Amino acid sequence: MQKVRQAAKTEELDYLFLLECLSSYGKPRNKISALLKSGQLIRVKKGLYVFGKDYQKRPYSLEVLANLIYGPSYVSLEYALAYYDLIPEAVTRVTSVCSKRKKLFETPVGVFTYAYLSASKYTTGVTWTSVDEHTHFLIATKEKALADYVARLKPFENKKDLLVYLVEGMRIDPEDLKVFDLSLMAEIAGVYQNKNVDFLWQNLKR
Repeated sequence: MQKVRQAAKTEELDYLFLLECLSSYGKPRNKISALLKSGQLIRVKKGLYVFGKDYQKRPYSLEVLANLIYGPSYVSLEYALAYYDLIPEAVTRVTSVCSKRKKLFETPVGVFTYAYLSASKYTTGVTWTSVDEHTHFLIATKEKALADYVARLKPFENKKDLLVYLVEGMRIDPEDLKVFDLSLMAEIAGVYQNKNVDFLWQNLKR
């Protein structure tokens, strides 16, 4: 196990990396099974692993795992809104958006959900974020995350109703909305062509 730990630059590992590290064993697959049984490794899903607690150099990244479990995808919706401290509630599921059909994965490290978004709307407003020099993940900007969220709600009658929902229903601080990137929000609204996202844009540019 020490050889794996020394070779690994990240906390998130794939099966081929483990096979390479354990190639000196006659049956590396059996060794992986033994490491899983002892808790030195944790299997997140087929082909994806993290180190057990005693071998972690840092906590594994749920955001990185979300990107790796099912993709292409980026972290968004409620989890991203909590990540940016826009909503006060703790979010227990890691929510992502993908360009494939929706999915749900229940794993030993948490629950990961994936909502569908068409490819034409997918890339606008997604950012590359670093955990450390070797570990990175894709996440929606706060503008994109909120647009992804409101686009999935029942259409509001007007922009005022949407604003009331954001402030009173989701408990988003109006001051936080004032620092949104207006040019990015305009670009997102132009791509989404969604009534709620248009209302969001109109509220932000006041």
